Amino acid sequence: MNTTNNFPINDKKIIDAWAFFDCANSSYALTIAVAIFPAYYAAITDETVRLFGMEISNTSLYAYAISAAYLIIAAFSPLLSGIADYGGKKMFFMRFFTILGSAACIGLFFFESMDQLAFGIAAFMLATIGFAGGLVFYNSYLPDIVTEDLYDRVSAKGFSYGYIGSVILLIINLTVILKPTWFGIAEGNSLATRLSFVMVGLWWIGFAIIPFSRLPKNPGNKSVDNLLVKGFQELQKVWRVAKKAKNIKSFLLAFFCYSAGVQTVIFLAATFAEKELQFDTGKLIGVILLLQIVAIGGAYFFAKLSDWKGNKFSLISMLLIWISICLSAYFIQTDLQFYSIAAAVGIVMGGIQSLSRSTYSKLLPVNTKDTASYFSFYDILEKVAIVLGTFSFGFIEQITGGMRNSMLALAGFFIIGLLILLKVKIQPALQERESERVRE
Repeated sequence: MNTTNNFPINDKKIIDAWAFFDCANSSYALTIAVAIFPAYYAAITDETVRLFGMEISNTSLYAYAISAAYLIIAAFSPLLSGIADYGGKKMFFMRFFTILGSAACIGLFFFESMDQLAFGIAAFMLATIGFAGGLVFYNSYLPDIVTEDLYDRVSAKGFSYGYIGSVILLIINLTVILKPTWFGIAEGNSLATRLSFVMVGLWWIGFAIIPFSRLPKNPGNKSVDNLLVKGFQELQKVWRVAKKAKNIKSFLLAFFCYSAGVQTVIFLAATFAEKELQFDTGKLIGVILLLQIVAIGGAYFFAKLSDWKGNKFSLISMLLIWISICLSAYFIQTDLQFYSIAAAVGIVMGGIQSLSRSTYSKLLPVNTKDTASYFSFYDILEKVAIVLGTFSFGFIEQITGGMRNSMLALAGFFIIGLLILLKVKIQPALQERESERVRE
């Protein structure tokens, strides 16, 4: 077993602990971002709300809230990543954002009606910031804990843990919501739904204890003096290296473009089904469970495909499927058509996120120590992409009066990302890394 920075590499216990962080925070991703909270929000808010003197739809406000939350974390995460690398503070920031997110989810319990709309939106945004902020440092642990040959499989394992854990919690929450009398809760009471938000917060912080106790606390264990200044300097150093690395730059640009589409579909698919196809809560939950279950297989399938045909081939294949999904969504009219598209989304949803993370890890310079700073560029692009995608989706719906037009716009993001990805030379970059490793 290899070791570095005084902790073992490719250690199964550490890998499993890392994957459990995905199990922890994916409870937010499924219950709050996708399944229960969006439907609850739509049910208790008016179709039209006033914001800064303007009237906008409640779904547009929801999309704008997501955009604003990711814009906030995008503004701060690069500096925090530099501080984490220089001062050995990765675990500190993972804990901070986890506590923030889980507490905000618990706070959503008090969002009961339009009277608490401002509070509800604020709590939702804080939960989103906690989720997105923690991922920056979680992702950056991948090249710290495993060797390059395991990046794809371990990355897929993390996503699979997340999908499995979030589905288990969703089933528990749905049981309480659909059968409230079993738990002494009156029918028609929002208490059961609001308790699901509390369950998310407890699940999140509870399972996060596993990675917090097993992952290396401070990889590098560097100085703690002048962290703010050193954080900026760390970022500048990484940026100087990244500017000269053509493949890293091209991949990050492609990732930015297609992430705008991927993340927007994940956040707003349920809202699309409810508004355009009049799906009730039961159907929406069925779609979401289908997505999660299929995504588990999708993540592993594309990891295997990558072993066989390479990362670039797998990513291109998935982007072609994503383009087809967006174009098809414009024309769907029946429930069966939507279920078919949802299954396709599930297949590529886990795969593209997992392989994007592992592909970027492979493109980093040999013996990279500043992984949080490198991943800050990766994560900030994903967050800005979410801002762009969700804002575009909400804005196009607002001016055209329909979400189908928004889906067509998302296809454009995937097409641009595909064209840029075609220029990225992943295999030569890996061969160059191997040559550098041999010379060392």
